[in-house]
Amino acid sequence: MTVCLYHGLDQVPAGLGPTVVTVGMFDGVHRGHQALLGHVTREAAARGVPAAAVTFDRHPMEVLRPGSHPLLLTTLSQKVALLGEAGVEVVLVLPFTLELSQVPAREFATRVLFEVMGARAVVVGANFRFGHKAQGDIELLAALGRERGVDAVGVTLHTDGREVISSTRIRSELARGDVQAAARSLGRPFALEGHVNRGDGRGRTLGVPTANVGVPTRLALPAMGVYAGHVAPGDGTWLPAVTNVGVSPQFGGTELRVEAHVLDYDADLYGRRVSVSFEHRLRGEEVFASVDELVTQMQEDIRQSRKLLGAPAAS
Repeated sequence: MTVCLYHGLDQVPAGLGPTVVTVGMFDGVHRGHQALLGHVTREAAARGVPAAAVTFDRHPMEVLRPGSHPLLLTTLSQKVALLGEAGVEVVLVLPFTLELSQVPAREFATRVLFEVMGARAVVVGANFRFGHKAQGDIELLAALGRERGVDAVGVTLHTDGREVISSTRIRSELARGDVQAAARSLGRPFALEGHVNRGDGRGRTLGVPTANVGVPTRLALPAMGVYAGHVAPGDGTWLPAVTNVGVSPQFGGTELRVEAHVLDYDADLYGRRVSVSFEHRLRGEEVFASVDELVTQMQEDIRQSRKLLGAPAAS
């Protein structure tokens, strides 16, 4: 679905019209978010208006408690695209600043949700808090909404039968390398995106050329190790790949890198913005007795990845 994207309140046109709106960070747009967004789209369809979301350009803790903020599961562009896939038609991205954090809850609801976004209904999680010192909640939204004929809908948090699905939980799953658990929580394989930078060329020397994917430092990564998954080179296709997350200890490396070997692919990826998915963990990052043993293991990683991903053997 094509998303009408606005960066900042001043970009939203006066003629936007009524919407059904939700608010949140929506990091990862995981299954819990998707369940909430399903309520938003159904409420919007019932009223014949667009489904809308208000989100932020960074995690609030990055501003409120620098250094304690969590790593993110998605870039902003990924998040907007995923919101669109969930049926959201209008997205307002607010720069999260110290000034915004000090806006009282009543003022935020009135100015942003009711006036700028034209809310006819506001749909949020049952534990939703907003405004200065998180003083706003669903009860305040309901009270403010009654004055304007706007419904406030609180949605029970989504669980998988064991615990609530949350961005925090997914970060924990990734930190231990359990990308299959993360995929179940997300509703899709975990994927990151970044530009392919020039590396040291060692992979090509070893016969296994890799794309060195530059990932913003604010993004979460799976635990160091080797993974089977796919790479999207930007042309709409997803190609089978083996990806290493680590520091190349075999060669005394110290810089954390994401290096993807795309199976049976010879085109130049340098400078492209690519997406990399992590679908199966093969092993941890290791130091071998010799470079020859490392190459042998890399070939075994490729063989296992072909099997796990259903990729044909090399011709």
